Amino acid sequence: MENILFLIIVGIVVFDFFVERLLDYLNTTRWSDQLPKQVADVYEPSEYKKSQAYKKVNHQFGMLTSAFSFVLILLMLFVDGFALVDSWVSVVSSHFIVVSLLFFAIIGFASEILTLPFDVYDTFVIEERFGFNKTTVKTYIFDKIKSLLLAAVLGGAVLALIMWLWKISGSYFWLIAWGVVTVISLFFTMFYSNLIVPLFNKQKPLDDGELKTAIQNFAQMAGFKLQNIYVIDGSKRSTKANAYFTGIGPKKRIVLYDTLINDLTTDEIVAVLAHEIGHYKRKHTISSLAMGIIQTGIMLFLFSLFIDSEVLSGALGVSEAKFHIGLVAFGILFTPFSFFTGILMNIISRKNEYEADNFAKSYGFEKQLISALKKLTSSNLSNLTPHPLYVFFHYSHPTLLQRIVNLLP
Repeated sequence: MENILFLIIVGIVVFDFFVERLLDYLNTTRWSDQLPKQVADVYEPSEYKKSQAYKKVNHQFGMLTSAFSFVLILLMLFVDGFALVDSWVSVVSSHFIVVSLLFFAIIGFASEILTLPFDVYDTFVIEERFGFNKTTVKTYIFDKIKSLLLAAVLGGAVLALIMWLWKISGSYFWLIAWGVVTVISLFFTMFYSNLIVPLFNKQKPLDDGELKTAIQNFAQMAGFKLQNIYVIDGSKRSTKANAYFTGIGPKKRIVLYDTLINDLTTDEIVAVLAHEIGHYKRKHTISSLAMGIIQTGIMLFLFSLFIDSEVLSGALGVSEAKFHIGLVAFGILFTPFSFFTGILMNIISRKNEYEADNFAKSYGFEKQLISALKKLTSSNLSNLTPHPLYVFFHYSHPTLLQRIVNLLP
């Protein structure tokens, strides 16, 4: 039975890799020098050539990095790499929580080291070549160190808690763990900007002036209680612009990248924020959070059915059932479920984006929103002609052309 399960795991890894490469290939077939008339004015000719080059370079680099990861996971499977790491950590300690934490620490650190050259090349060569990168070597190093420490402290604490619950709660494990994970998720949804973001970026309240007044006036007109408008120093790492809505209840806030403020007019920024407020008014934030919680509950329930299976651990070369080995095997087996739920979540997300656009449109901001979207697309060298199948499987937002068609009368 272990051999059959092993072949299923390998089959899932191989199938997932080739499906993704097929979608990537299909995307390249849509590269064209001819653009639909609705988006023909997004780029100047020289900038469009630059965007085409950016797409090709990222495609080639993506093929290389995905192939490397694919070969790496196959090697780990065929040479019993996970069992080997398990044998190392089992010598250090016999406590199941310590063993599991050490196991994932070694796997995570090794993965970070092996993929580091690709990440460095992407940041300091590709993004630099196309004028996006503003990250200094010092900032990059400190970002990596802080990210690793966060993963070790927060990830390790949550994992240790879940393993402890598994040991003491028996058949109710998945239900209790679901409740705990839900509370943790809600906590970080509310306090992410207060606790995590300051570790990487500076945030400051938006200064008084024309922009703040315009935002407050619209929020009041839309019946949206807004007290927290912050500016984040996104230009510290990249020239790419963004804005997002975070938090729930009294902790909700709108965050503007300083690059967005520099690139867009006041009316265009208000139009972008009208879209973000539309998400809140249409309850998208709450519904997305609820769907994520439901998905987590399903995953934990299914995991609880197999966690004690010697067959599951045996498929990865370990003779006895172990939490960390079972989690790795289950994570791969869960891939098809994640694939289809990801499609569903993207469909819902694209629907929500249309609704948020329509909310901005209902206040007469359709022209300003279209103008803002075109500027953001141009400044980010985004793909204007993705393949429909690629959009269906991977895009959480409609394409620029689809959004413009929806916004126009």
